[in-house]
Amino acid sequence: MTTDAPLAASADTAISIRNVTQRYAASGAADDVLALDNISLDVKRGEFVCLLGPSGCGKSTLLNIVGGLFKPTSGDVTVGGRKVDGAPHPDEIAFVFQESTLFPWYTVIENFRIALKFQGVPKAEWDDRAMFALKAVGMASFARHYPTQLSVGMRQRVNMARGICVKTNILLMDEPFAALDEQSRMVLGEDLSILLAETGKTIVFVTHSLAEAVFLSDRIVVMTARPGRIKTIVDVREAHPRAPDFMLEPRFGELRNELFALLRDEIRATMASQRDPQGASGDGA
Repeated sequence: MTTDAPLAASADTAISIRNVTQRYAASGAADDVLALDNISLDVKRGEFVCLLGPSGCGKSTLLNIVGGLFKPTSGDVTVGGRKVDGAPHPDEIAFVFQESTLFPWYTVIENFRIALKFQGVPKAEWDDRAMFALKAVGMASFARHYPTQLSVGMRQRVNMARGICVKTNILLMDEPFAALDEQSRMVLGEDLSILLAETGKTIVFVTHSLAEAVFLSDRIVVMTARPGRIKTIVDVREAHPRAPDFMLEPRFGELRNELFALLRDEIRATMASQRDPQGASGDGA
């Protein structure tokens, strides 16, 4: 089922995005690159929202604006009722990126302590919080290991646990499972669905995977080719936690097929712009 993007924030809104536009200066080009064009979206508290669209449509750009990593050219974002003005809100938002952001010269638990110290959590709580989160993703026995001693999938489990342990209300995830094999992606996705049900976090998740979007999301924001706009929003309407059996249901396949139909023309438009030297440039995901 598809719905239109909401236009008015309500009391249960965790993130409110209003008329966000992002332009980048294009080196050697006459015109700036319009990456995002007039995006408006509300994300409810405790909701899992996926941003899905062709490469270069501005998904990661929008996520970074919400996280306060930089200011949009125009428009506003509020998180928990506070305006995001190009500065992170570590008390409210945690990030999980595609690449591991663990410091390799510290052990896993030492990496957690640094994150908790940065957030202002009392030192007496650090280890309890860290171990609770590591147990949640099956990594408690690796707390004293260094990141280089872990596989890619294990490091991503640790990254996800670190996002949980800081106990922010919002978790922003930028293709965190992209480097993993399909089996690992689905197992971690199942873990994430369980964690959402247990913690009630608000999650905004960037992905290119149709199956991942359907399995994880409450709503899927389908974006157009650059300049990124909201084409439509697809409701999944399935309670968390979600079991792998959901992927065997006819509705799962129907939703995945609907997403592909919505994205087909956008992917072709992106491919055409990449063949055209006047239209080729990259703004990330």
